[in-house]
Amino acid sequence: MCNIQKGKDPVEKISGIVKSADKQKIFYDHYQGGNKAVIVIAHGFFNSRRSVLIRQLIQCLLDDFDVIAFDFRGHGESEGLFFWTTKEYLDLEAVLTFANERYKQVGLIGFSLGAATSIITLAKNNGLAGSFVSISAPTQFEKIDFQFWNLDVENDVFYNLGEGRKGKGVRPGPFWLPKDKPVAVVDRIKVPVLYIHGDEDWVVKPWHSQALYEKTTARKHILLIEKGPHAEYLMRAHEKELVTEIKKWFTETLCER
Repeated sequence: MCNIQKGKDPVEKISGIVKSADKQKIFYDHYQGGNKAVIVIAHGFFNSRRSVLIRQLIQCLLDDFDVIAFDFRGHGESEGLFFWTTKEYLDLEAVLTFANERYKQVGLIGFSLGAATSIITLAKNNGLAGSFVSISAPTQFEKIDFQFWNLDVENDVFYNLGEGRKGKGVRPGPFWLPKDKPVAVVDRIKVPVLYIHGDEDWVVKPWHSQALYEKTTARKHILLIEKGPHAEYLMRAHEKELVTEIKKWFTETLCER
């Protein structure tokens, strides 16, 4: 077990900007509670660091970790357009570099396309995080299973028309540009990886995480959450199980760095 200090100081939120290698301004919130480890959260498509479920996850993590949440390009306050995982690794690299300048223990959580971007980023530079949790990651963009006739009515309709609309939105760029395929590069990741997937995910079916898990050569574990929906929506009906597994994984694996 890592000797991860419990946060005793009041949590301070500092907002700021980092610049990606291609000069895009990426906005972040840094929650500082005096912990030795920090967790960076890479949100999914159409979300942001201010979306309800991301903020809910942040609050659940702050007893044990400091947290950095940010907006990918084309989301929230960050500049530019969203390039569907083609350029977003530059955003995550900038945020993780910022985190590494301030902490010796850096964990990473990625949701959906944010998880795909996280895989691509860590495959390019393993040194940017000491441990990784991938939630609802696709094996590649072209194989996402989205079917509009199979909408999750509770989460994608009712929730997003009410409380869940906060912090949502995207400024899309071209989706046809070449992309790295997570399944083709995941074997380059050398840090521990926990795959989490809802078994009722209608956007990215569970077979994606299974395929990524099988290709992963580092320490790994996979968890299928019964009756679990897609990505951030797991925070609604499955908060306790999700947060417990995330905290357990980081507490066990960040000390390996």
